[in-house]
This record gives sequence, C-alpha cells and structure tokens, in this order.
Amino acid sequence: MLLCGTANPELGRRISEEVGVPLAPMEITRFADGEYDVRIGESVRGHDVFVIQPTSPPVNDNYMELFVILDALRRASASRINAVLPYYGYQRKEKKTRARDPISAKLMANFLQVAGAERMIVLDLHAEAIQGFFDIPVDALTASKILATHIRARHGREPIVVVSPDVGGTARARAIARLLESPLAIIDKRRPRDDDIEVLNVIGDVRDSRCVVVDDLISTASTLAGAAKALRDEGAVSVDVLATHGVLSAGALERVADAFVDEVVVTDSIPLSPAAAKSPKVTQVSVAPLIAEAIVRIHEGRSVSALFR
Repeated sequence: MLLCGTANPELGRRISEEVGVPLAPMEITRFADGEYDVRIGESVRGHDVFVIQPTSPPVNDNYMELFVILDALRRASASRINAVLPYYGYQRKEKKTRARDPISAKLMANFLQVAGAERMIVLDLHAEAIQGFFDIPVDALTASKILATHIRARHGREPIVVVSPDVGGTARARAIARLLESPLAIIDKRRPRDDDIEVLNVIGDVRDSRCVVVDDLISTASTLAGAAKALRDEGAVSVDVLATHGVLSAGALERVADAFVDEVVVTDSIPLSPAAAKSPKVTQVSVAPLIAEAIVRIHEGRSVSALFR
C-alpha cells in the first residue's frame, strides 16, 4: 500500500505510476490552531505500507505531518510501516561542530522510530553515518546513476572533469567520476561562517576542461558560486552542477543566475518553486523510477543493493 503526504504530491504520483499501485486515500487537515489531523480512507490492517514524505522546507511542518501519519498507521495495525524520505530534513546537523550543539539528525531518527517507522528509505544523505542513527533497517539510495546519465547525454563523449566542492564530498564525486570514467578534482575551502565559503585552491588539473561539480544538495548556492569562480580562475571552459536535492533557499536562484555555471541539475526529491522551475539554468530529473524499484524490491524481499551494482 502506498500513501503520500503533502510535501511532494507530484513525486508521490510518479512513484505510484511506476509501481503500478494507486495511492491510498488519505485526508490531511489542520485545526484552527495549526495542529495536524490525519484520516486514512481505507483499512491498513495487515498491509505493508510505504509513506512518501520528503521532509524538505517547511521542514518542521512536513516532519510533524509525517509523525502523525506514522502514528495513525501504527494504531491501525499496519503489518509494516516504511517511511520513504527522499529528503531527510536536519541531515546537515549530523555531528557537533561547536560546544553545546544538538545533533538534530539523530533526534529526527529517534522521533521517526517513536512515531512508528519500522523501515526507512532515504536518498543521498549528507553523511552516510546517519544510517547508524536508526535501530531499524535503512535502505540508502543514491541518484548518482541518474545524474551521471543526464550529464553524459548532455556532453556526449567530450572529456569531463568531475569536481568535489570540498574534501568531505570526495566520495560522492568519485562515484560520479567512476560512472563517467572521468578524472577527479577537489576544491579546498574554508567556511568562516555558516552558509559562507572562502575558496582556497583547486586540487587537480581543470584547465581547458568541462567541469561537473557534484554535491548532495544546493541550499544558498554559495558553495556552487564559489566553486564555479575557482574553476573559472583555473581555466575551466564550462561548469555544470549536479546535486540530488535542490533546496534552493532565499537568494539561491540569484546566485545561480550570476555564477559561471551553464546548468544546475537537481532531482525531484524536493519540488521546485515556480521561480526555480522557470530558471533557464535549472534542470530537474526524476528519482521516481529508482524509489519505485526500491519499494517493489523491499516489498518482495529482494535485494536493494543490486540496484547499484
């Protein structure tokens, strides 16, 4: 059985079409004081239920809606409750970076399990260690093949240099580089304040190359703009950007428009704003087939890791 919250109904519809199972009816309303109420329109007793709800902005609202849905399913005796989070909110807070910091990614894992989640499906986490925050099975998917296929179709057999925008993202960029059979470069940077960066230098040869910057998400696009400038200064011919999650918060589209970037490719893990959808530099590709295949394999008890071999 498939259910979809209000965070990304279009992705839910696409997943439903790929699986070949209609979305079960569910009414989600809010009381006058803003509290959520959920009513599932048919029996879930004994069903293997998959709830699709990325916890993208508005993060707190989408999480609370999901918690209430999970609780309703648990109390209605679903046989297994699978939470499908194409975007995992608070994932960038997976460790303490200063004294007395919270670890919000772990807190969300606790909340999801208390609410009733018995299995998680997530997509391109900011840090793979977040899987260990759960005491239930976690299937961590990646959109690397989808993004690599798009960029290869765009550039054909032209030589490409894949670039990690920081040292921490090297493994992610290396996976794309392997798929594209391309060399890898790394941008060394420091972030003096949250959401600001100072690019120091490019490690690797990018002169006269078409560069593809790979990241897990784009929020303010400061990293993107800084990376593009550094690559241009080192002689890159063009820069494209691949990111699974297009958060694109306030000011991001303006930075993208002004940056030395030809195309920014994101997935539909998060719905694009009307302005982002109209941007000539922003392209969206769908992860619905990937998530749908994972859902079918989990339901049938087959391997999910086989998707990425």
